[in-house]
Amino acid sequence: MSDLALFSQGGNTLPAHLRNLELDATTKALMGGGGTGKRISIRGGVFRMIVGGKEVAQNDERAMNVVVVRSAEKTSRSYYAGTYVEGQNSAPSCSSNDGVTPDKGVKDPQSTNCMSCQQNIKGSGQGDSRACRFNQRIAVALENNLSGDVYQLSLPGQSIFGTGDNGKMPLQQYAKFLGGHGIPVTAVVTEMRFDTSSATPKLTFRAVRPLSVEELAESKAQGDSADALAAVTQTVQQVDGDAPKASPFIEPAAKPAAKPEAVDEPVKRAVKKTESKDVASVLDAWADDSDE
Repeated sequence: MSDLALFSQGGNTLPAHLRNLELDATTKALMGGGGTGKRISIRGGVFRMIVGGKEVAQNDERAMNVVVVRSAEKTSRSYYAGTYVEGQNSAPSCSSNDGVTPDKGVKDPQSTNCMSCQQNIKGSGQGDSRACRFNQRIAVALENNLSGDVYQLSLPGQSIFGTGDNGKMPLQQYAKFLGGHGIPVTAVVTEMRFDTSSATPKLTFRAVRPLSVEELAESKAQGDSADALAAVTQTVQQVDGDAPKASPFIEPAAKPAAKPEAVDEPVKRAVKKTESKDVASVLDAWADDSDE
C-alpha cells in the first residue's frame, strides 16, 4: 500500500493504537515553525502579552504568578549599534546565544570573542554601562492555566544578576536559593514582581507555593514540549515572526576605539543549605518573612 493510500482514508487503515493521537513535540519540531509565537514583554514596566509580534493584552498589576518550565542553558548577549528608538523591534547588530562567541548568522560580529570585545567594556554603552547586554530566555506558563500556552520571557541583565532582600531576588539568586534547599524552580509557583525603585523595567522573583503532584506533572510536560524549546532557543524576533528589518537604533557619532580590557563575568557562588529539607516549610517560612 502506498503512503497516499495509507493516509487518504482518514487513518482507518492504521492500527487502533495509532488512531487519534495528538502530535508529539518531535513531530511538531520537524514540521517547522515551532513555538506558539507568544511571549511576555516587560516594556515600560508593564506585563504585555505579545502574539505574532502584536500586543494583544496588558496586565496592569505589579506582579504576575507563573511557573518557569524551562530556561536557556546559557545567558545570551546582544548588541545594537546606536541609540534605541522606542517601539521598534529588530534583530541586533551582533548577538551570541552562548555568551561566548558571536552567532554564525550574525552579519556584523563585533569580535571573535565576547569577553575581549570592545562592546563588553564598561562605558561602551550609555553612562557606565556596557553596549553589549546580557539577557536570559525562559519559558513560562501561567499559574491559572498551567496546561495552556507557553510564553517566552526574555529578561535583561538587571533582572538576572545581583542580590535582593525580603524574598524579592533577581533570577540567578532566586534559583540558587531554591537549589540550595533542593527545590527545582520548575516545582513552584513563582511570583514575578516589578521593582518600582528601578528606573528601567526590572523584575524580582519569589516562590509563592509548591506545585501539587498533578501540577508538577504538567510542568514537566510543558518543559519537554516543542513550544518550550522554541521559547528558550529562538530570539524575540523569531518568536514574533518578524522578517529582518533595519536597525531600530540611530547610529551614534564616531568616537575613539576603546582598548578592550578583561571584565569579570558574573560568578556563581555556593549556596549554603539550611537544615530544613521540607519544601512547604521552606516556602512558608520565606513567605512569612517577605509579606508586604
